[in-house]
Amino acid sequence: MNRRHLLQTLSGAAMASILTPELAQAAGQLRQGAAAGLDWRVAFADLDTDLPPTPMRRVSGRSPQGLAGSLYRNGPGKFHRPGGSVDHWFDGDGLMRAFRIRDGEASVAARFIDTPKRRTDIAANAVVTPGFGTSAKRGARVENNDDANAANISVMPVGGEIWALWEAGSPIALDAGDLSTKGIKTLRPDLVHMPFLAHPRREPGGDIWSLGLNGDKAIVWRLGRDGALKGADLIALPAASYVHDFTATDRHLILILQPWIQDRQTLPYADSFSWKPALGTQVLVLDKADLGKRRIYELPAFFAFHYGSAWEETDGTLRFDGCLSPDASFATANGRSVMKGVWTPEPSPILTLIALRPDGRASLEATGVSAEFPRADGRFAGHARRYTIHATGAGDGQPLFHGLATHDWKTGRQDTFSFGTGHLVEEAVFVARPGGSAELDGWLLAPSVNLAAKATELHAFDAGQVAAGPLVTWRMDRALPVSLHGAFVAG
Repeated sequence: MNRRHLLQTLSGAAMASILTPELAQAAGQLRQGAAAGLDWRVAFADLDTDLPPTPMRRVSGRSPQGLAGSLYRNGPGKFHRPGGSVDHWFDGDGLMRAFRIRDGEASVAARFIDTPKRRTDIAANAVVTPGFGTSAKRGARVENNDDANAANISVMPVGGEIWALWEAGSPIALDAGDLSTKGIKTLRPDLVHMPFLAHPRREPGGDIWSLGLNGDKAIVWRLGRDGALKGADLIALPAASYVHDFTATDRHLILILQPWIQDRQTLPYADSFSWKPALGTQVLVLDKADLGKRRIYELPAFFAFHYGSAWEETDGTLRFDGCLSPDASFATANGRSVMKGVWTPEPSPILTLIALRPDGRASLEATGVSAEFPRADGRFAGHARRYTIHATGAGDGQPLFHGLATHDWKTGRQDTFSFGTGHLVEEAVFVARPGGSAELDGWLLAPSVNLAAKATELHAFDAGQVAAGPLVTWRMDRALPVSLHGAFVAG
């Protein structure tokens, strides 16, 4: 009997006889949630089988005219097997979701990505493959990066396909229609199984930039709109930092080297890093036209998973935003705890503007706003922009967020909508209004898990009037596991 089942079934008297601090905390959180009719663990439960295309029920509002296409979302979807489970949320099997919006109605489908990791674990009837925070078990078969590739972080539409992205292995191509797995993408034969980050940067003209990290070395990938390789250059880094995301202007690549440093070779991957705040954070700026041209900026220590797109001002100052935390505690601790049904309150990431000036000075401007998953209007990627889209409202005693917002960097104003702690809100994706050109002229599409209904919902907002609430909400009849990142394809 595992501890999840134990917590659900033991009587109070029996539990008291074996109570550990972890179980005591979980029990207290569950009692608090039960009093409100809520249990956030429904958002981290397994999906056991693929979900065929299924209509969603419209529960409020009306779909705006012109909103049509597919919202693809990726994230871990299965965590437990009879012989053993994942130790970290980031190690569940990749599950691709497709929310289709047509003629004012919505449907949803979900399909597991057919990775070597998933096949190995199915054969073992246990999670044996190592990952970000999960140790290798007997029966693991890892001969290259893609044998451990969970393909469970993000998604990139390219060349008529959708690519499921991890951060330490190759993209995996899926059919955009039925979500079937087509196979591992090898961008060049001599670079098979090389890392390709989960957060590439796409220029408005179509070219795609990404990185592949290995200690203090990185490959800089450049692809065309169709996914064809244009360049793959090896560069040296000032530090072997954990890099999950980077950013870019129209002329520069910007790599943020935070002081979570890989100082040993071990598995799981997260255990090979040490938090070294005395080193501070370094920012490496590369010239896209000549990667040998570089500048390094120094900032105080911080940790971040995600950054917004960057831009260059007329005086040469580079600016970008990120959701900054004081340390890597979610990656090392709470990402594991949620798999045990426990959430330890921690400081929420704070939306922060970073400035890199031509004279070598760098600065942080914190807004004080709780934020994660920063996104922007993709038509302005790499160029001056005014707004950031982000999740907000960290839950009290529960993981993730219960609202979404846009932040106006010109006025400092937040346009915010909160669902309350009865929802766990996922990343919002901007969808441009057909024929529109102004920044935020369009909609925000964001799923959430409605904890009271135990169901996944899809919400569409007017991007310029978030506080007014959803224009339309659709609901399916069950909760899918919360996803991480997504992309929209119009049509």
